[in-house]
Amino acid sequence: MSLTTMIVKMSEGLGKTCSIFFLTLLFALPLGLIVALLRMSKNKIVSGITRVCISILRGTPLMLQLLAVTYGPFYLFGVSVSRNKLIPVVIAFSINYAAYFAEIYRGGIESMPVGQYEAAEVLGYSKFQCFIRIILPQVIKRILPSITNEVVTLVKDTSMAFTVSYQEMFTIGKQIANSQTSFVPFIVAGVFYFVFNAVVDFVMGRIEKKLNYYK
Repeated sequence: MSLTTMIVKMSEGLGKTCSIFFLTLLFALPLGLIVALLRMSKNKIVSGITRVCISILRGTPLMLQLLAVTYGPFYLFGVSVSRNKLIPVVIAFSINYAAYFAEIYRGGIESMPVGQYEAAEVLGYSKFQCFIRIILPQVIKRILPSITNEVVTLVKDTSMAFTVSYQEMFTIGKQIANSQTSFVPFIVAGVFYFVFNAVVDFVMGRIEKKLNYYK
């Protein structure tokens, strides 16, 4: 198989890799904020349960969570495994990354001075208005570097979808490598991931610069 043919075949899997990446961010970012707010709840039961869930998700391998979400319903309830593997893959990735994003959000929110809440209250803002209009924009700016690190990690973690036989780019590269007895497909895959990460890093850097009001 020529290098060009190999790249074309792996490019087909790149679309599925991008699907995992963008759908995970679409669900994990807002879900992480919700989880962070539950974690910070004054209700000790809600806060405690959320804390345990976050600990479990952060303390167990993503690979195990992929297997649990994909095949768990069948073994536990006899529900047939979804033919579209993208659904359980995105669910597993979203839940896992939401746990990490939640802790990043929590750190950003708790770093805000109490005086800002008090000033907003004096100006007549409700707690919700204060959080959305004053606190959240500043939190996003503060946590963006940490979010960027997780997003870059997500690009590489998409390769774990091979665990449940989802035909993303790395899985296709692995199949070609096995059939051709060659290491070249893995090098091509590495280049793909590097370029993908370079683009992500550039975009996140531009966003960070736009939010930098200390120019």
